[in-house]
Amino acid sequence: METTQRDELASFLNVLPTVDFCCVYGSTLHPNNQDKSKMVDYILGVSDPMQWHSENLKMNSDHYASWMVHLGGAKLITKVADNIGVGVHFNPFVNWNDRKLKYGVVRMNDLVQDILDWDRFYLSGRLQKPVHLLVDNLDIEDVNSVNKRAAVSAALLLLPSKFTEEDLYAKICSLSYMGDLRMFFAEDTNKVSKIVKGQFDLFQSMYKPFLEEYETKQLLRFSSAEASQARLVQDSSLSASRSLVSSLPASVRTQMGKLLGEKKTLSETGRVLGEVCIGSREEAAKCMEKVMKRRVMVSSARQAVSGFLAAGAINATMYLSQKMRKAWTSRS
Repeated sequence: METTQRDELASFLNVLPTVDFCCVYGSTLHPNNQDKSKMVDYILGVSDPMQWHSENLKMNSDHYASWMVHLGGAKLITKVADNIGVGVHFNPFVNWNDRKLKYGVVRMNDLVQDILDWDRFYLSGRLQKPVHLLVDNLDIEDVNSVNKRAAVSAALLLLPSKFTEEDLYAKICSLSYMGDLRMFFAEDTNKVSKIVKGQFDLFQSMYKPFLEEYETKQLLRFSSAEASQARLVQDSSLSASRSLVSSLPASVRTQMGKLLGEKKTLSETGRVLGEVCIGSREEAAKCMEKVMKRRVMVSSARQAVSGFLAAGAINATMYLSQKMRKAWTSRS
């Protein structure tokens, strides 16, 4: 992203209360994107959402649905996000500097927890795709390396023994859409392909260190390169599959253990660890996919209801109609 574009996007933060983390994502990151009509998406991490919304209501009350402002203010906004949604409050269709913006506000502790453990697999899924950091006071970029490594492991489990770089990035990208209710009626069916092809170079730079790491561990190897992308071969043995499963977040392994069985092992430091019992690679892949689909389905449903309430009826209807128009166009 060019410095002028970065400065323009970052200048929006000047009209908001202070944040600890901020990233932008979506089509605004696509190379050669000049379309200012598209909505710019922000994620804002703050230490105390209720306090932050209280300050922002004084500065930008027009960003919020009027019913939330008048009926409960910051307390209601935070309760809806936490108790109905997955901890993120979105303000869509914000007009600023001849652009339309959407920004989501999340508690920093919740953001870190989701990145490390995929407990809701909402923002962690977003951060497995290219984003541009504008503020990172708590070094979330470093924390997110755990998330990206786990995404590579999950994608490899779902891929055949031979695949291309594009196949890998598409599988990583699709993880957060498995079970997403919006994909059935309100999302472009070609969304994953468009994201990967539009930001292929960014995916490459994001995941190159992890591919090299897995090559060193002999879990995969580069077989050839063609048309600026590599072809890869992975070790599909049972031992390699167990290694991939062990790299998944603890909450995912726990759910897999409940379905497949778990055996206790003792680590070198004396800690008791649970190891998922895997009979075959296919069994592990199907089980992980089942766990992830369930998790994404629940989170997407909760966030859809929360988002409808947070946006207000008019904005929510406008947003949904735009999504459905894209979805039906992609199916025609």
